[in-house]
Amino acid sequence: MFDILLRGGTVIDGTGRAAFPADVAIEKGSIAAVGHLPDAAARQTMDCTGLTVTPGFIDIHRHADGAAFRPGFGAWELCQGLTTIVNGNCGLSAAPFGPANAAAIRAYLQPITGTLPAALDSGSLAGYFRSLPPLPVNAGMLVGAGTLRADAAGYELTELTDGHFSAIHRAMEQALADGALGVSLGLGYAPECFYTTSDLIRALQPVAGTKIPVTVHMRQEGSGVVASVQEMITVARALDCPVHISHLKAMGRDNWGSKIPQVLSLLEQARSEGLAMDCDVYPYTAGSTQLLHILPPDYLTGGMEAVVARLRDKETRKELAARIESGAGFDDIAKLAGWDGIYLTSLHCPEDHPYQGKNLMEIAALMGQDPLTSCCELLAREHGQITMIDFMASEEDICAILRSPLSCVISDATYPTEGQLHPRVCGNVTHLLEHFVREKGALSWESAIHKLTGKPAEVLGLKGKGRIAAGYDADVCVFAPEALHERAGYTDPQQLSAGMTHVLVNGVFAIRDGALTGETGGKVIKAS
Repeated sequence: MFDILLRGGTVIDGTGRAAFPADVAIEKGSIAAVGHLPDAAARQTMDCTGLTVTPGFIDIHRHADGAAFRPGFGAWELCQGLTTIVNGNCGLSAAPFGPANAAAIRAYLQPITGTLPAALDSGSLAGYFRSLPPLPVNAGMLVGAGTLRADAAGYELTELTDGHFSAIHRAMEQALADGALGVSLGLGYAPECFYTTSDLIRALQPVAGTKIPVTVHMRQEGSGVVASVQEMITVARALDCPVHISHLKAMGRDNWGSKIPQVLSLLEQARSEGLAMDCDVYPYTAGSTQLLHILPPDYLTGGMEAVVARLRDKETRKELAARIESGAGFDDIAKLAGWDGIYLTSLHCPEDHPYQGKNLMEIAALMGQDPLTSCCELLAREHGQITMIDFMASEEDICAILRSPLSCVISDATYPTEGQLHPRVCGNVTHLLEHFVREKGALSWESAIHKLTGKPAEVLGLKGKGRIAAGYDADVCVFAPEALHERAGYTDPQQLSAGMTHVLVNGVFAIRDGALTGETGGKVIKAS
């Protein structure tokens, strides 16, 4: 007798092949049988007539490193069908780091991951895993190369010594031994933006010649996106390891429609040469990151105190205004999105709370200043700890990336402790399926489910995940496609998605008959 029998549903199995009618039997946390099972008996039988049965959805790019410790964690994820998430992205992992630079690292991570628990064992990835509470979803970690560099050398140095590289290598090797699913890069952020290409290759030597994936927030995602992809092809060729481009986009209206076809062509050519390269995309035209990201990389040198001093200096602001006007050599988000396309979503000083949810053009008018002056004053007062939502991408480009066989779908969800979230935190999957599949027809249901299940599992080598097939983990979603609905929006983002009938995590009902159960069937996922 099986534990659970999902009877009479239409299965989309995660491989991309056509949907088919089948029963799904579950036993001891695994899928035991898939097919026509008229004589099967089970302790629990769920009638799935008229419903679609898929693998649990996988998001390999979230920033819930700290959010996993919060009360109620998992509801936002489960209600959109997520059963597996991977944190530690963009070089910004919550471990490993020791006491020497701990305060600076925690402060730097705060706008992305939220405040990390004081009792978190951050000294090793194994310690981080031990610190986690019971999980409602499966969770894995990448080791952030930015955290490793900051731990070894702080945020001040632009050039590293042999000793620094050795320390980074030791820490990376230990994190991989502790179960990291790969290494993440944040080349748009300090301190990794200070790496030259050759130094980056040197820093990543522990993964050379392996199948350990390197995921990358590239150096530029606007006018320089093609050159940034070429840089990562150079890195992949030098290291002979898989390289995965995170949240691929072409920021700025002048780049829409022209850069992405070039990038996809470069990636396809690289794969034809035998390089293991692919990409992911989130299905929104707005991103979310630190407001500091509007600054050129050289303005981030010397650590946060030096950055704040620059922002307060009137002569430096004049230079910065000229740099932003030219836009040369960096992702000039202020120019690419426009001051009216950058909304501030997390501010901590009480006097700045009235500006939350407003764009920098509106804020400048309220402050009686130009937008750059207002931006610099706020960054200085908030000590750099401001998040933004920036509207800068094209829906047509998103569709082109979605249709590429090289892509999977992620959210890049960030979890600031206070302030306004991006709707992708609560609604990423439902937004994809409701808008791009059901409304626009940009993807078939089978292709979309593959990009949410089988493809991301393949990218990070998540064994037992991403398929409805015998022997796979019983991470399963059951829903009526027409019922899926994203409730979250930019003005009211903390709204649970609707439409999931059942969600199982390792054979445990996390959602049953449309209601959250509060069960914690999730597991820590480690690389084998």
